[in-house]
Amino acid sequence: MDKVHVTIDGITVEVPSYYTVLEAAKEAGIDIPTLCYLKEINQIGACRICVVEIEGVRNLQTSCTYPVFDGMKVYTNTPKVREARKLNLELILSNHDRSCLTCIRNTNCELQSLSKKLGVDEIRFEGENIKYSIDDASPSVVRDPNKCVLCRRCVAVCSQVQNVFAIGMVNRGFKTMVAPSFGRSLKDSPCISCGQCIQVCPVGAIYEKDHTRRVYEALADEKKYVVAQTAPAVRVALGEEFGMPIGSIVTGKMVAALRRMGFDAVFDTDFAADLTIMEEGSELLERLKNGGKLPMITSCSPGWIAFCEKYYPEFIDNLSTCKSPHMMMGALVKSYYAEKKGLNPEDIYVVSIMPCTAKKLEIERPEMQHNGIKDVDAVLTTRELARMIKEMGIDFVNLKDEEYDEPLGMSTGAGVIFGATGGVMEAALRTVADIVEGKDLDKFDYEEVRGLEGVREATIRIDGMDIKVAIANGTGNAKKLLDKVKAGEVEYHFIEVMGCPGGCIMGGGQPIHNPNEMEKVKELRAKAIYEADKNLPIRKSHKNPAIQKLYEEFLGSPLSEKSHHLLHTHYSKKELYPLVK
Repeated sequence: MDKVHVTIDGITVEVPSYYTVLEAAKEAGIDIPTLCYLKEINQIGACRICVVEIEGVRNLQTSCTYPVFDGMKVYTNTPKVREARKLNLELILSNHDRSCLTCIRNTNCELQSLSKKLGVDEIRFEGENIKYSIDDASPSVVRDPNKCVLCRRCVAVCSQVQNVFAIGMVNRGFKTMVAPSFGRSLKDSPCISCGQCIQVCPVGAIYEKDHTRRVYEALADEKKYVVAQTAPAVRVALGEEFGMPIGSIVTGKMVAALRRMGFDAVFDTDFAADLTIMEEGSELLERLKNGGKLPMITSCSPGWIAFCEKYYPEFIDNLSTCKSPHMMMGALVKSYYAEKKGLNPEDIYVVSIMPCTAKKLEIERPEMQHNGIKDVDAVLTTRELARMIKEMGIDFVNLKDEEYDEPLGMSTGAGVIFGATGGVMEAALRTVADIVEGKDLDKFDYEEVRGLEGVREATIRIDGMDIKVAIANGTGNAKKLLDKVKAGEVEYHFIEVMGCPGGCIMGGGQPIHNPNEMEKVKELRAKAIYEADKNLPIRKSHKNPAIQKLYEEFLGSPLSEKSHHLLHTHYSKKELYPLVK
């Protein structure tokens, strides 16, 4: 690897010759402000906040795009640089809806932070702002063009990382904006509701559809029996919203907070994850034994399901027929639990606490109901739950840990690892291996399917049979994998796909950090997921006594008629632009 010597503000560093000035400055411990920059995804110099002076070069240059050369001398803090950065920021602000106090990103906004950092203490310019209507027709994602700073980060993630291409730059000049093609709403675009655009937006231009009001109304309705269920990935991220270290496991505090909020029962979606493994594992074994459609592909991620229905409908028959865990839980709460408690299913209101924005889309699917009653009534993202806890004045950090309600609150380590990419695969292997081998195997940490890289594959030997598996996280990576399967280049028995890069721990509804620091966040949350797994006394789904009792009392057996009726569903091809003829 060729190295060059670069001097930045008097500090000389040796860096790879392919580095940009911004990367070299980081090596030197020098912070250059950015707005549009996303490492390896959006390095376009559009905002011009990162400009620097380079000796021998006539004009200021954007440090995120300018390559280093040997002997280069860079100055990042001259009066000319500071004045240019501030002016560029003021021009962005002149064309921005500055109603900060009522903005969803107030106090967690990169534009606010930059304004403070660069000393913007007055608005010197007022642009002739166009008032755009807010696009809130999607069940999951809201788009507010009035807040957009045209950084293009959302466009880059949607196209380059997720390969969805739901949004792009439209119009020219002063009327340039980020929007779906044909002037359509996100609802009528290829959008899969994954929310990765929300995670990288520096301002409040894209955010999740709010369900807090409907939950407040349900909690205040004395006729409603309101149930909360919490996804595995929420417990390792919620604490971040209250200043706790990234990766803090806050399960007990979360349960305590939900009780104080007024929920009548608090259940663990991990229980339904264990149930999913029982159904999905049995489905895989049935396909293997009886020549069913292979590879079988997981169906836990609604963002992935939407992507499959729109971009890869030829793989719909490969999808597991299992509903996602939280939808299974909703169906059980309004049948099994209602029966045990003597409740009318119509009076039960189920709220899912999820790391995912696509779950908001999922609960509106017509397939996700039973006898005309929706399985799940509302979805709160991790961020929405944090906002409600704060609004209610609950001192989250100092809450004493509490336990989930039974019987739907008992779970295993296999249920917890659903929160990280590879977790569904590993959980399934733990159970399938025991069933096939006919004994309780000592080895059940399948580390070969763990990891945060985009695509992984492994061959697992079970009772003399080689099971070929693959794991993809993020729909862009799923595309790479499925294209190889279509071309006949690879063959698998079982594939896990998660719609978000890193899996649910990096869902579109999780706490927002600087996107250029998310790799570390991802590692810490994943580490916490596997720590939670190890801390539980039971780590295999089929060993969960509450699951065993559920089958004895209610379902009969995996893949039974009742199981199919309540816990399984179907999918169908969807058009990318349904309103365009």
